[in-house]
Amino acid sequence: MTTGLDVRAPTSVVVSDSTLRASITSVHHVLKIQGYSSMMKSFPIGKALRSESFRGGGRTSWHIDFYPNGESRESGGFVSIHAVLDAAYLAVKADIGFDMLASTGELLPRYAKANSDVCNFRFVGAYWGYDKFTAREELKLLDCFSVRCNITVMEFIAGGAAPCPRPLLPVMPPPDWRRELLQSEQGADVRFIVGGETFAAHRCVLAARSPVFKAELFGAMKESSAAGIHIHGMRPEVFRNLLQFVYTEELPSVTQEEEDEAAMAQHLLVAADRYGMERLKLLCENRLCEHINVNTVVTTLVLAEQHGCPGLKESCFQFLLNSSSTTLEAVMATDDFDNVLSKSCPNLLKELMLRFASSDSLHGLQIIDRLEEEDDLALNTTQGGELPEPTHGVLPWGAGAPKRMRL
Repeated sequence: MTTGLDVRAPTSVVVSDSTLRASITSVHHVLKIQGYSSMMKSFPIGKALRSESFRGGGRTSWHIDFYPNGESRESGGFVSIHAVLDAAYLAVKADIGFDMLASTGELLPRYAKANSDVCNFRFVGAYWGYDKFTAREELKLLDCFSVRCNITVMEFIAGGAAPCPRPLLPVMPPPDWRRELLQSEQGADVRFIVGGETFAAHRCVLAARSPVFKAELFGAMKESSAAGIHIHGMRPEVFRNLLQFVYTEELPSVTQEEEDEAAMAQHLLVAADRYGMERLKLLCENRLCEHINVNTVVTTLVLAEQHGCPGLKESCFQFLLNSSSTTLEAVMATDDFDNVLSKSCPNLLKELMLRFASSDSLHGLQIIDRLEEEDDLALNTTQGGELPEPTHGVLPWGAGAPKRMRL
């Protein structure tokens, strides 16, 4: 008798799912135009009036550029209008359209402009709109009206069931050889003396990370290092953190004391500018933007002006322009405001006054009056009485000033 073994195993079915979701957020911003006929006479072709910045979907910020006489000679007989991306964390897909409202708030359908395509905004400063939005002569008759910008921001998100489990892999330690190279001082061939402390380092590493170190250690300005190179005007702890970044790309760890962290970031930004280390400089700008407050905004603003940090400077201005009257009073009461900004950097103070003037708010005018009384400054316009043109775009922290880019 022959017997067999049934080795068939029970069959199991695993079902999983996933989802692709489109997140759509719409925002409408109304730009009121009062006295268009006067604007048309006052602003030449290519000159724009800028709206206030406003929030959109997907953590974006936008503003509207309104050209009373068109953006270029080709559109000189028309009004041009653009929606400009001020700030975004990622590239943005958006649908842009414009409507017009009469002074009574009634919609004027004949002027409506709707975009049939989704636009890709890949850069801060990118814009989309109409060079020939409406003929100037038609709007001259209306004189007072409103333009409504309709922006729909689209995000596409993947989600669903939990992923299939993967086998556990050993955790790889970080490559610590650079830190060990700095700490062990093995093979070090140059020494720096900073505030009485001595630091050992490697010429080739320093030269690879900083053009200034390269010139000092290998170039025509090569310094004698037999007895050590003296570094003046820098604290030992700042130079220590500078070397740490040179070797490891790491900033000082975040501490509990916010003021100490901000002060170190300020000193490191100065050191980064001194040695031409642009990446460290931008990282310090980012960290300082996170610590702008009543006690730090003045010194940070002056620092940004002195060391060419436009993004950081704009963040300081935005903090001051968007602050309440109580906060501004507290800023103006600090020693830094009186000793640093008011006396040492009057040009910055005048620029701040111009910003408040362009905001056209009662609060801003009150601050201007207060500044003029306390600091004996007068808000003067440029030649011919025309105020300076507003800048285009609010930058993400640490970014350079972008050019406006057509889509």
